[in-house]
Amino acid sequence: MTNPFSRIRVVLAVITLGLTLSACGYNTIPTLEEQAKARWADVQNQYQRRSDLIPNLVATVQGYAAQEKNVLTAVVEARAKATQIQVNASDLSDPDKLKAFQDAQNQLTGVLGRLLAVTENYPDLKSNANFLALQSQLEGTENRIAVARRDYIDAVRAYNTALRTFPTVIWAKTAFSSEKPMAEFTAPDTAQTPPQVKF
Repeated sequence: MTNPFSRIRVVLAVITLGLTLSACGYNTIPTLEEQAKARWADVQNQYQRRSDLIPNLVATVQGYAAQEKNVLTAVVEARAKATQIQVNASDLSDPDKLKAFQDAQNQLTGVLGRLLAVTENYPDLKSNANFLALQSQLEGTENRIAVARRDYIDAVRAYNTALRTFPTVIWAKTAFSSEKPMAEFTAPDTAQTPPQVKF
């Protein structure tokens, strides 16, 4: 017959061993490794977001800017032509001068009509607002990347520290001897140069 106290001792020994193993840091190394890998995935995700987002934003801004530029250039040119032709009271009897004046004014009227049509189709026709939105998105994207890199650096630091500190160093030298310190994020020399956005 088994002694009830020996069963209790075995159960207590198993519980103690489990608590000892869980408190000794055996799970720390794989946990920190997975956290660092997840943080690196976040960094890559933010770079991909930037890669996907920026060309689309730039194209949108270029589209609005081109639309405004074409219409406004036409307005300025038509206005310049209209103001070059002067008709004073003595020229009212000259049908050619009057016709040239009316043609210039009609051209300006037509261009202004195009501007009004564009404004009706695009009530928020403001390249400045688009440029500000692009600037905001660029800043936000770069901030997201910076945060993701910072989180990765912190996760790698925690993982690399666990490989070298007690009690996890015991597991690093035995059960996880194949695990090597992770590389920290290092910015290239070109990181000192701000990115160029061209329109």
